[in-house]
Amino acid sequence: MIMGLETENKEIENNLREIARGLLKEKKVDVIIGYEKGSLPLLSQPIIIDSEENVDKLIWNNLCYVNLAKYLVPRIPRFIDPEKGNLTVGVISKGCVGRALIHLASENKINLDEIKIIGIPCNGVVNRQRIEMEIGEKEILEVSVSDNNVIVKGKDFKKDFPFDEYMNELCKGCKIRKPPLISKYPDLCVGECEEYSNIADDFTDIEEFESKTPKEKWEFITDALSVCTRCYACREACPMCYCNLCFVDQNKPIWFGKTTDLPDIIVFHLIRAMHMAGRCVACGACSLVCPMGIDLNLINRKLEKIVKERFNFTSGLDPDTKPPMVDFKMEDAQEFMLEED
Repeated sequence: MIMGLETENKEIENNLREIARGLLKEKKVDVIIGYEKGSLPLLSQPIIIDSEENVDKLIWNNLCYVNLAKYLVPRIPRFIDPEKGNLTVGVISKGCVGRALIHLASENKINLDEIKIIGIPCNGVVNRQRIEMEIGEKEILEVSVSDNNVIVKGKDFKKDFPFDEYMNELCKGCKIRKPPLISKYPDLCVGECEEYSNIADDFTDIEEFESKTPKEKWEFITDALSVCTRCYACREACPMCYCNLCFVDQNKPIWFGKTTDLPDIIVFHLIRAMHMAGRCVACGACSLVCPMGIDLNLINRKLEKIVKERFNFTSGLDPDTKPPMVDFKMEDAQEFMLEED
């Protein structure tokens, strides 16, 4: 029997609450970062709890798109108690959140001894921008999931959106739905986690883009980015954007203009994409927070494919393996230094 989405979500939610309650009761963690019901119908929001009484505030649904690893990166104040010192933090983790935590550890930005990954089997998140754009200016008052449909209601309307069609594109082809198990840290992950050796990704989602000519690719990217307002929501949502001073905000030197002119917009996104090469964990948070509905995943996925083919590397699987862009081996290919025929 195939489980419906609503039933599946409730089961995930009950399991994560049970694990969270046990961890807090046994004092294996000091605080837990998870999701709670959002202030608006199409949103969930992060919550930090430190007592069993608040466990029932934790939820799971298909609107939990925030990558919670963001709350542990160095730009955010560490979880420290004046008496206990560094706190042990439990993090409700779907596959991409677990990958982000592990990858941040590989860059020496977090200590996995102070983390407890509470693994859940992610069944995908909704691309809420697509729904909002189709609803238009009408006010959404209620959102629910039933029979694998996202049901959106307002004062004078009700519309069903098939979940499979309105799921985030990265979720459709996700190969790592549960957090990875790390043999070196046998107690790191509780709940539902999985061992991954070599991820087989065919990157079919970018085949259409790759079939374009260089001119067509450039036109496609410039057209997609032309509506960008430089709000930097993508940067703020990304767990890998943790620099104390972003290259965008530097005054000396000024790398490029801070206008919303198309050349400045394109330079920002392409430089940021290069900073993400070999580091993106395919959570899709950057696109899901974009107020203009720009799909930034296309650029990141293309770079992810290049890194996979050149270095056979997938981010967020091994805290002891350095990302290719911060490592060097004598046998690395160097064809990029040669002139093309």
